[in-house]
Amino acid sequence: MYTLHGINPSPYSVKMRALMRYRRLPFVWEGVGQPRDVAVAAGLPPVIPVLRFPDGRLMNDSTPLAYALEREHPGVRSVIPDDPALAFVSDLLEDFGDEWVTKMMFHYRWYYQADRDFAQAWVVTSRDPVMEEGARRAMMQAFNDRQVGRMALVGCTEQNRPVIEESYRFVLGTLDRHLRTLPFLLGTRPSLGDFGLYGQLQILSVDPTPAAEMRERATDVFCWLMRLDDASGVEGAWIDPAAPLPVGVVELLRHAAATYLPFLAANLAALQDGRETFEVALLGRPFAQGPFRYQGKCFDALRKKFAALPDGARRKLAPVLEETGCLAYL
Repeated sequence: MYTLHGINPSPYSVKMRALMRYRRLPFVWEGVGQPRDVAVAAGLPPVIPVLRFPDGRLMNDSTPLAYALEREHPGVRSVIPDDPALAFVSDLLEDFGDEWVTKMMFHYRWYYQADRDFAQAWVVTSRDPVMEEGARRAMMQAFNDRQVGRMALVGCTEQNRPVIEESYRFVLGTLDRHLRTLPFLLGTRPSLGDFGLYGQLQILSVDPTPAAEMRERATDVFCWLMRLDDASGVEGAWIDPAAPLPVGVVELLRHAAATYLPFLAANLAALQDGRETFEVALLGRPFAQGPFRYQGKCFDALRKKFAALPDGARRKLAPVLEETGCLAYL
């Protein structure tokens, strides 16, 4: 039996919970308390969720966790497509979800007052459902102040708001159209890319402002999130690897090349130059923030994965990656 330590308001926690449900892995969901304390006590970075393996090992960080479970349970309802080219597309879209769509999640949660008020209550009651009213209010305010104080650090500023909100609307519209023709990104079964998008969008489907926009613009996305929350009953197949990628996937790749990948390139250049901030043009507007080392590692990992593809897979992917604008960054 596994134990997954996380909380419902955490996109990476619900991402891993949905992934494990789909894979039919036996686990207990420890969804209250302070899961970060579990990580710190184990000498891990203070990142959630934390997964306790049946042998007692503890790991965190959702992408390495997903791949660790692939090694533990090879071939058992895998979320990695068999075809290496499709597997790379899945990895790229998962990273886009984890590291770019998360900006949408953080922006909407802490920019608008209604979302701040809701998030404070959701997070605090996830840690302790019943507490004295004064302590509850103090904890809610402290958490609000901490998160709002981090907004500029993660690029959720007034200057960047138009880019983030336009990108959210694009993802909603594109994914909504795709889901009317195919139940998941790369077939009739979910990939790691699906779960990367799911984690962030599931939170956006609950927080008041983005949830209202999702229901208005993308009801199929909302329904997809509910299906993917527990897809343990899904049986399906990957798309034909010899066929062209679905139009919706191509459009998501094109959007990644217009937003996330140039952001990663500018972030890496700032890290290499030792700069405290950087600015890059995204969707025709300036986007600025401080560089993040973790996202530098993400960019390096993506490029190494692409370089490690078999020659045939790289040749097959190169035309669509070039046409969408992704290839120049990879």
